[in-house]
Amino acid sequence: MSYDESQQPTRRRSGRSNLTVAVAALVPTAVAGWLVWQGMSGPDGGPAAASAAGVSSSASPATTPAPSPSGSARDDDVPGGTTPAKPSAPAKPSAPAGPLAGKVVVIDPGHNPRNRDHTAEINEPVDIGTTTKECDTTGTSTNAGYPEAEFTLDVSHRLRDLLRKEGATVTFTHDNERPYGPCVDERARIGNKAKADAAISVHADGSAPGNRGFHVILPAQVKGGGADTTAIVGPSRDLGEHIVGNFVRETGSAPANYLGEGTGLDVRADLGGLNLSTVPKVFIECGNMRDSSDAELLTDPEWRQKAAQGLADGIRGFLKK
Repeated sequence: MSYDESQQPTRRRSGRSNLTVAVAALVPTAVAGWLVWQGMSGPDGGPAAASAAGVSSSASPATTPAPSPSGSARDDDVPGGTTPAKPSAPAKPSAPAGPLAGKVVVIDPGHNPRNRDHTAEINEPVDIGTTTKECDTTGTSTNAGYPEAEFTLDVSHRLRDLLRKEGATVTFTHDNERPYGPCVDERARIGNKAKADAAISVHADGSAPGNRGFHVILPAQVKGGGADTTAIVGPSRDLGEHIVGNFVRETGSAPANYLGEGTGLDVRADLGGLNLSTVPKVFIECGNMRDSSDAELLTDPEWRQKAAQGLADGIRGFLKK
């Protein structure tokens, strides 16, 4: 006989008996669960407050991000995680143009402080239209040694600043950046190329002691070779007359007592810077460096500022007539 055959047969229970037992077992459990649920329910059937039940919820409620201190949106408040760009401020209106806006003035500081180191080069002849003349000269100086070339640069810088404040475009023929020169013919070409509305060459004279005062040099009527001043003689005289009146008023200096018959004007046909110019142009000799009284003025920074102001006023008057 096999091992299975030696076991006693199992007694089968009816299906109704099994169901009865299962229901009887579940009833106490259901009642207990209902009592617990009732104890944790609030008056409206929702979860009771944790303080009332003495039990805290296992899930924390979602928190709302705190606003940034400035009240503006944070990066994570904006789709894409970026803060919207603030609108740009409206452009400030540009400053009103000065009375000389659109005008071009060329300033030619006479000589060059380093010409003295290049005597061979500055003595080379250049064509001034009707004849030839040396490229440039060293200029004069006061008896105490203040060079004309330094004086002309100082006054030219002051004049440039005044004209720019009034809106003019200002060009220099040089600003002591060259080893020497430029030559007189090139100085004229710089003004021509710039299509200057006015050009002025700043100088101081080296006449005999006792000769005092300033004078403005005008181009003569010249036509020959590469020179033709026909178109600029009239406008240049107008420019010169405006400068004389304003220079007297600003500096208190009188017109030269040794030429020009008290008018402060002189006409010359031997200056390449005037002969070759195609734009209105004048030279000014601001005083006589060899006269001690004039030298005292020329070496005074305050007087040089007045001189620059007189020149600026004269140029403005000419350009705005």
